[in-house]
Amino acid sequence: MANFVQASSALTQNLEPQVIRRSANYHPSIWEDRFLAYASDFTTTNIAQTEQQFEGVKEEVRKMLVAAANEPSKQLNLIDAIQCLGVSYHFENEIDAALQLIYDTCHAHDNQDIDDLHTVALWFRLLRQHGHYVSCDVFNKFKDSKGKFKEFLMSDARGILSLYEATHLRVHGEEILDEALAFTAAYLESLVSHSSHLSNAFAKQVTHAVKQPIRRSLPRLEARHYISVYQEDDSHDGTLLKFAKLDFNLLQKVYQKELSDITSWWKDLDFAKKLPFARDRVVECYFWILGVYFEPQHFLARRTMTKVIAMTSIIDDIYDVYGTPEELVLFTDAIERWDITAMDQLPEYMRVCYQALLNVYSEIEGNLIKEENSYRVDYAKAAMKRLVRAYFDETKWFHEGYIPTMEEYMRIALVTGAYSMLATTSFVGMGESATKEAFDWVSNDPKIVKASSIVCRLMDDIVSHKFEQKRGHAASAVECYMKQYDASEEETVAEFRKQVCDAWKDINEECLKPTAVPVPLIMRVLNLTRVIDVLYKDEDGYTNAGNALKGFVTSLLIDAVPI
Repeated sequence: MANFVQASSALTQNLEPQVIRRSANYHPSIWEDRFLAYASDFTTTNIAQTEQQFEGVKEEVRKMLVAAANEPSKQLNLIDAIQCLGVSYHFENEIDAALQLIYDTCHAHDNQDIDDLHTVALWFRLLRQHGHYVSCDVFNKFKDSKGKFKEFLMSDARGILSLYEATHLRVHGEEILDEALAFTAAYLESLVSHSSHLSNAFAKQVTHAVKQPIRRSLPRLEARHYISVYQEDDSHDGTLLKFAKLDFNLLQKVYQKELSDITSWWKDLDFAKKLPFARDRVVECYFWILGVYFEPQHFLARRTMTKVIAMTSIIDDIYDVYGTPEELVLFTDAIERWDITAMDQLPEYMRVCYQALLNVYSEIEGNLIKEENSYRVDYAKAAMKRLVRAYFDETKWFHEGYIPTMEEYMRIALVTGAYSMLATTSFVGMGESATKEAFDWVSNDPKIVKASSIVCRLMDDIVSHKFEQKRGHAASAVECYMKQYDASEEETVAEFRKQVCDAWKDINEECLKPTAVPVPLIMRVLNLTRVIDVLYKDEDGYTNAGNALKGFVTSLLIDAVPI
C-alpha cells in the first residue's frame, strides 16, 4: 500500500506542469565582501589631529570667502571653485548671502557693463543654481547684427566653456540659450579633438564638461574630478585645495563605515543564494543614494533610502524576470495588505523578500517614532504600494503580448521607473523641513517629480530596451513609440532625447525661487535626476555594474585622495 501511495505521488508530480521562468543572467556582485569589513587606518589620535587641522583650514577658507566680497568677479570664481571642489556645504550661509547681495546689486542692470563672457556666464549660472531668476538677455551682447555669436568668441575657450555650463540652467522659451548650447557644444567637441595646444588641466575640464556638465553631475563625483583638475591649474589656491582633499578623505571614511553596516545587513539576508535570479547590487544602491544626499548629517536618510532602493531592485526583478502571473497576483495582494499574515499565501522565495520588505519599513517607523514623525512611513508605504501595482500592470501587458500607446505606456511607466516612490521616500529622513504639506505635495507627482520620472524612464528605455526584449519584457517606450508613429529607432531616440531636455527645463524652472517646498527637499529630486544622467547616459550602468559604475564606486568609496 505504501509503495502504491509513493508511486501515485510521483506520478502526480510528473503530471504537474513545469514552471518555466525567464532568466536575465545578471552578473553577480563584482564586490563580493569587499566592503563588509571597515578597517579604518585612522587611529583616535589621527582623527583628532586631522579634525583639528581640518577646522583650522576651514576657517582660513571662510576668511577668504568673506574677504573676496569687495571684488565680485573674484568672489564668483572662488564660490565656483568651492562648489566644484565639493566643500560648499560648509559655507552655505556665507555663499547664500554673497549671491543674494550680488543678485540684489547686479541684476537690475543685468551686467550690461561687463563684456567678459566667462564672468557673465558664471554670474548667470551661479545665480540660477541658487534659485535666482536672471534674464538670459545678458547674452545678447555677445551676438552680432545677424543674430550669430560674435567671431571673436572663438578665441575665448574659457568663456565658451562657461557659457556651455550656463546653458544647462535654461528654462522653456530661452531660445538664445538653446542656440548657445549648440554653438558651444560644437566648439568644445572640436576643441577636445584638437587639444594638444591646451593646458592639461583645461583639456581635462573641457573633456569632462562635454561628457558631464556641472548641472547634471553628482557633487561627489564632480569634487573628485575637479580636485585633480584644480591642483594642475597654476593659479590654484593651496589652502582651498588642501581643505578639499581633507574633506573628501574624511567623508570617504564616513561612507565606508556606513556601507560596511549596510553590506552586513545585506549579507545576513543572503539574497545572493536565496534569490539568485535578482541583481545583487547593494554597493551600487548605496552609491545611487550617496548621489541623492552626500552631506554627513544625512546618514540616517542614506541608510533608509539604500535599504528601500535595494529592496525595490529585488521586487522589480521578481516582477520583470522570475514571478509567474499567478504568483504575482498573490505578491501584489500581499504588499497591498502590508501584513505579516499575508506571507502565508506566498511561495518561499517571495516570503524571503516580503519579510525583508516589512522589516525595512518597520525599522524606518521605529526611527521616526523617536522624532514623533511616524506618519511619514505611511506616505512611503503608499508610494511603494502604488509602484507595485504599476509593476503588475506591466507584467500583464507582457503576458498578453500587448503593446500600449505611448499615452497608456507613460501613465504606468512613469510610476514603474520608481522615481515618484523614491522622491517621496527621500523626504522621510529630511528632518523638520519635510512637513506633512511637503509629503502631500511630493506624493501627488508635482511638475518636478514628473519631469524627473520622464528623465528616468526615457534614458533607461533608450539604453536597456534591446537587452530587455531579448530576454522577454513588456514593451518599452521605444517599441511603443515606433509602433504608434511608424518611426525608426533613430527617430524615436532623437525624440526621446528632446523630451529629456524639455524635462530638464521643467526641473530648472521648479528650482527657481520661490520653490514649492524648501530648497533642501527640492535638491533631493534634482539629485535623483542627476544619478540617472550619470548612470544611464551610455548604458544601463546599474545592471551592467562592472563598467563605468565600477570606476565611480572605486573613486568615491575606495581610493583616497593623495594629500
